[in-house]
Amino acid sequence: MLIGGEWVSAHSSQTFDVFDPGTEEVIAKVARGEIADVDDAVASARQAFDSRAWLRLAPAERSRIIWRIADLIEQNADAFAELESRNQGMPIASAKGGVATVARVFRYYAGWADKIGGRSMELMSGGRDYHAYTLREPIGVAALIVPWNFPLLMAAWKIAPALAAGCTCILKPAEETPLTALWLGKLCMDAGVPAGVVNVLTGLGHEAGAGLTGHDDVDKVAFTGSTEVGKQIIHAAAGNLKKLTLELGGKSPVVILDDADIEAAIPAAANAIFSNAGQVCTAGSRLLVHRRHFDQVVEGVSGIAANLKIGYGLEPGTQMGPLVSAKQRERVMGYIDSGVREGAAVRVGGTTPDTGYYIAPTVMTDLRPDMLAVQEEIFGPVVAAMPYEDIDEIAARANDTPYGLAASVWTKDVQKAHRVARAIKAGRVGINVHGLSDVAMPTGGYKQSGWGRELGPEGLEAFLETKSVFAAL
Repeated sequence: MLIGGEWVSAHSSQTFDVFDPGTEEVIAKVARGEIADVDDAVASARQAFDSRAWLRLAPAERSRIIWRIADLIEQNADAFAELESRNQGMPIASAKGGVATVARVFRYYAGWADKIGGRSMELMSGGRDYHAYTLREPIGVAALIVPWNFPLLMAAWKIAPALAAGCTCILKPAEETPLTALWLGKLCMDAGVPAGVVNVLTGLGHEAGAGLTGHDDVDKVAFTGSTEVGKQIIHAAAGNLKKLTLELGGKSPVVILDDADIEAAIPAAANAIFSNAGQVCTAGSRLLVHRRHFDQVVEGVSGIAANLKIGYGLEPGTQMGPLVSAKQRERVMGYIDSGVREGAAVRVGGTTPDTGYYIAPTVMTDLRPDMLAVQEEIFGPVVAAMPYEDIDEIAARANDTPYGLAASVWTKDVQKAHRVARAIKAGRVGINVHGLSDVAMPTGGYKQSGWGRELGPEGLEAFLETKSVFAAL
């Protein structure tokens, strides 16, 4: 682990195995941090923050260092992508695209580091004049807990704005995918980030992760993961009322209206659910299609699913890799099986081979809105396809889950597009596109899909406090 600028073992000397999900082979053993290691990491970040090891650098210098992190990532892009593919399972082409985006995230927030400021005004109260102004200050020590679906990208979404804001941090990668996070920690040091400003704590969620969220010397938690764990973090943070940013689960609808360009919508709907083996928070896991086009769309998406090249992430031409773990494979198969028991039909997929954590891309129909496969986040390559009759019912259908992370609407009618987009309760809505994200635009959820926003200026705001100062004249 990286703590205080040093590479250290766990106090217990324990490790845990890291697997290649395409082969089920152990590819690394990583330190299993527990509460004593959490204490060390938090103390390191606290000392770095209180000593102003990062803040005493000029904002322009901090900007230069964050930009340098992006340079180092690009210089090692191919190796980063290979490591991400081996550890997470995603196709190498997807991993390369992700690494390029990671560099862009760091450059975007490097540009913010010297542009953080407040506002001023002249006031009069009780017949006396005052000069008043606001200061924007870093929250302090931030625990950054990232998931396993896009390990390096999700780390960048949190580390880059935290550094730009002036915070110190402890990055806790998912136990399934810690390898690129450890390397990112090294590059932060190589770029000139002072010791203790970025720490990388590896370990199990219920040990290291829980220790961070409940620690009284942590000021902020930024978490991406399941809604269930997000609720646990809310309770854990109550002790010192930590500030929270939570990007949680989703059950995002792809809404195809009666006048949509069906030839464009079909491959987009398939990509929305089968990309990264469906392990995407914003995956288009509910396909709501006007009845006039329902059979055509289901047939088209099923045909794409049946012909996707599924295989090892580093094999040329692989379009969909495995799920991240045996546990996740069992979870996804459980949802498919429960749907079948409740009367759903599997049009294609629903199978798994003997080796590797693979599941064939799956299309389910004959579904009721109350089924688990329709209501709950599966986080796998499984789409629930359902017809509808009238545009007036589509908002209610789209909003009929506890989640509100993302959605898309497909139509040629500009008025319909914006009317439906406004009616859907989701933090990100695409019109004739699904799942598009950009570092300049905020992302986050309505309802049980989370608190707060990441990316864009809003992602920086999440790591800042506002102080009002009044000076009597």
